[in-house]
Amino acid sequence: MAEEEFSVNVTINGTPMSLQVRRKWTLLYLVREVLGLTGTKYGCGTNDCGACKVLVDGKAVNSCVIPAKNLDGKCVVTIEGLQENGQLNILQQAFVDAGAIQCGFCTPGMIISATALLRENPDPSEEEIRKALDGNLCRCTGYVNIVKAVALAAERMKEQNHG
Repeated sequence: MAEEEFSVNVTINGTPMSLQVRRKWTLLYLVREVLGLTGTKYGCGTNDCGACKVLVDGKAVNSCVIPAKNLDGKCVVTIEGLQENGQLNILQQAFVDAGAIQCGFCTPGMIISATALLRENPDPSEEEIRKALDGNLCRCTGYVNIVKAVALAAERMKEQNHG
């Protein structure tokens, strides 16, 4: 018996798409395996590590547990969708400049979580940054430079908006 398919109309990284998805597909499977957007990582598959974070309607979510069939009418942004004119955005560049990238596996999820934070709170305290990143696990950095990167990006965004 063929697996049931669902039609979904979803916008991914600014591009409207009409897709046929299968019942067992997750959003993570859709972006990585079907659409080839491999910046989003598969970590645990159990909603625990944050490596698979994407923005859905502006909210950072773990894509490994979101059924693809539930995406109808939604707007999804992956790490690939954050660049601006083919260049790293301010937050992505701050991660590079602050030395917040080591192995890089957690980086896309961290940047997605930080993006959601900075859109909601453009001037977060260190405590607010740490809380926003709480659902993202990193085994390399100890988070110090990641927190510095988010604070650096917030400062640069303020300067850009007032400059």
